[in-house]
Amino acid sequence: MKKFWNKYKHGLPVLIYTAVYLTWFFLLESRVPSSYTIIHTKLDNKIPFCEYFVIPYYIWFLYVFMAVGIAFLKDKEAYDKSLIFLMTGMTVFLLVSTFFPNGHNLRPRNLTEDNMCLRLVKAIYRADTPTNLWPSIHVYNSIGCHLCILNTKNLKHKGLVRNVSLLTSVSIILSTMFIKQHSTFDVFTAFLMAGLMAIMVYNKELQGYFKEHPAFGFNMEKRSAKTQRYI
Repeated sequence: MKKFWNKYKHGLPVLIYTAVYLTWFFLLESRVPSSYTIIHTKLDNKIPFCEYFVIPYYIWFLYVFMAVGIAFLKDKEAYDKSLIFLMTGMTVFLLVSTFFPNGHNLRPRNLTEDNMCLRLVKAIYRADTPTNLWPSIHVYNSIGCHLCILNTKNLKHKGLVRNVSLLTSVSIILSTMFIKQHSTFDVFTAFLMAGLMAIMVYNKELQGYFKEHPAFGFNMEKRSAKTQRYI
């Protein structure tokens, strides 16, 4: 038992935070605020409803579990960084929802047709009210999980895994808008928050990436020195 605890005790923070997060989230869902801000952009009106995107929306739950789980088992450093990234964003979301109640009116009113995907969409609509949506945690965590996979030692050099992860992440992000679960504003602000967190959490990894790709502006001094020899 002691050996098991020493090997897997780094999983305890996830269990504690999950309990805190779910309790806080369902309390927010159950409250009836006196007023809340409607989030809407003109771009929202141009995005059609498409029930088939509900499939990647549901895949998000498996994607988060697998990305964090693999890091948990294979690379503690990648796991720790993913927790910092994900938990910080999720806490910001809870704080925003607590002190700035928000929602949208994007959901289609009459879903008269009947197919499996529409049933899944209706299930989401019943379980999750169109409130407390900004920034989108579906989007933010999808970005965070892809970064986790990119930086997990056993996965970072496996091109197929990286590509599948990218495709999964992009499809999940699109799904939030096509099933009218989030406004484009929720999505763009989630990207902004993820970008800021990536700079803070994955600073070393980002520097290494850009050094390997000098076209992005690194190693300019070295190239300038080479150029001077030919002048």
